[in-house]
Amino acid sequence: MREQNASLARSPARRLSKAERRQQLLDTALMIVREENADRLTLGHLAVRAGVSKPVVYDHFPTRSALLIDLYRWIDMERIRRFTEAISTPPRNLQETVQVLASAYIHCASDKTDEFHAVGAALAGSEEKAVVFQELLDNCVAMFVTVLTPHLHMSPQELLQRCIGLVGAGEALSVALTRGRLKETEAVAAFASLIKGLEQTSAS
Repeated sequence: MREQNASLARSPARRLSKAERRQQLLDTALMIVREENADRLTLGHLAVRAGVSKPVVYDHFPTRSALLIDLYRWIDMERIRRFTEAISTPPRNLQETVQVLASAYIHCASDKTDEFHAVGAALAGSEEKAVVFQELLDNCVAMFVTVLTPHLHMSPQELLQRCIGLVGAGEALSVALTRGRLKETEAVAAFASLIKGLEQTSAS
């Protein structure tokens, strides 16, 4: 994906559709964060790196905050897309489901975390960031509920509550992994153990 995005970001000669132009700008913004840092991501610098005029950038992102919010959401939606692909395979038993769920979530949640946290830090104190972050967590919770429902015997409300806790634990483990406090195998094993614990709760 990175090669394709980089190619699009460096190829503005062809007239792009509005959606393609917006994606090119997001790709370029991500490159700036990765190669320089989030502080360098301004609308003017984005225009220079993308090879377009400032009005083109302002047409898509009226403020730097709007750009950061869209980039923040896009980075995480890419992680969620890969997570969804990883678990969208034929039905498994509970043990297999738990292992795939834990492995896919930890891997996807830790991927691009540097950029995700860098953009998040640039949005520190923003009410919009809090709203978007909660939206992203809610999407993950909904996926956990969908995947685990066939395997657990508990009320929808009870399962929802447990999945909210699981996603919070998964985020914490992912952060510990990216900070070097855990190896990926350790984070996956810990997360799988927490998910597996729902079986005992369900059976009691």
